[in-house]
Amino acid sequence: MILNVTIKCTCTAIAISLISCINPDKELLSEQKSEMAIISNTIHSAISWAKNKDFSVSNRIIANDSNYLEVDPDNRIVRGFKEFKKNEEFFADTNFKAIRYEIRDMKISISQSGTVAWYYCVLDDINEWKGKPACWVNTRWTGVLEKRDGKWIIVQMHFSFAKE
Repeated sequence: MILNVTIKCTCTAIAISLISCINPDKELLSEQKSEMAIISNTIHSAISWAKNKDFSVSNRIIANDSNYLEVDPDNRIVRGFKEFKKNEEFFADTNFKAIRYEIRDMKISISQSGTVAWYYCVLDDINEWKGKPACWVNTRWTGVLEKRDGKWIIVQMHFSFAKE
């Protein structure tokens, strides 16, 4: 009878150990999903701010330093936050109107350290300039985010069009 109780206690201890090993994985998975959602929201905000011309959003999610880098399909390279801010004049102009955007095939990866993330997606950015279409359609969009002071910010973006 004593042997039977010992076996039951040992089995219970093993079961508790296994459960405690499984729960951290669930917590980690839940935390990763939460981080992915925050990163995805940041990526969406990099385009959605234009609809209401909310420059405070774009300024909050773009790295506010000289290392920021953006490569556009028209061979324009934006180097640093100061150069990025110069775009505000264009977007604030009443001739510019953001209509809608769509992001497809989003793939986000987070580094093992949890402080760097990179993404790939396809973007349709539908806009008007002086009432005429000024759109990026089927645009390949990649970028890198860094977690600074607990917040995800974009440090690099690259937009390109596929050539057939």
